[in-house]
Amino acid sequence: MSPGGAGRSGKAAGAAGRGAPARIYITGFMGSGKSTVGPLLADALGYEFVDLDAVIEEKEGRTIPELFTARGETEFRAIEQRELALLGTRERIVVATGGGALTNPATLSALRRAGVLLYLRVPAETLFERLRGVRGRPMISGPSGQPLDDDALRGRINDLLAAREQSYRESDIVVDAAGQSPADTMAAALAALNPPQVPSSRS
Repeated sequence: MSPGGAGRSGKAAGAAGRGAPARIYITGFMGSGKSTVGPLLADALGYEFVDLDAVIEEKEGRTIPELFTARGETEFRAIEQRELALLGTRERIVVATGGGALTNPATLSALRRAGVLLYLRVPAETLFERLRGVRGRPMISGPSGQPLDDDALRGRINDLLAAREQSYRESDIVVDAAGQSPADTMAAALAALNPPQVPSSRS
């Protein structure tokens, strides 16, 4: 585990050795800080930041909750996959993906081929505190869009994390994003992407 609670796969280490990858996809549960850490990381790298949900809302002319209601989750995931494929043709970008995007195996596979996946890991209880009373999140809302009560919200978060955790763990970099500021989380991610070079020993 590297400083700041970040772990890297061999793929990420190889990419870092050649400089930052052309495309960095930030994944994690809603409330993990993707849309906060993402712009900081993009700025540090001199990259463009793209929020996938914002792209979808602009192109579809509807909010994410409206799309879930009108088309359902399956079709929404297909829209995510389509837009991520388009973003995969661009370079020097940091993309904040939707929290459930990796549940589509085709999307997970495509993102791993196209760039480096960065997972912001946050414990369930921290997510609960961040998401209490939040509106506009279809996956943690009641039938009429109302916030869930505390017990129901805890249960929903735990269920969704259980279903998604394996996909999240397929990421190239894992950063523990709880208990530190967005700036510190970004610094940990940046260190994992660009580790300090160790001088070779000379005889």
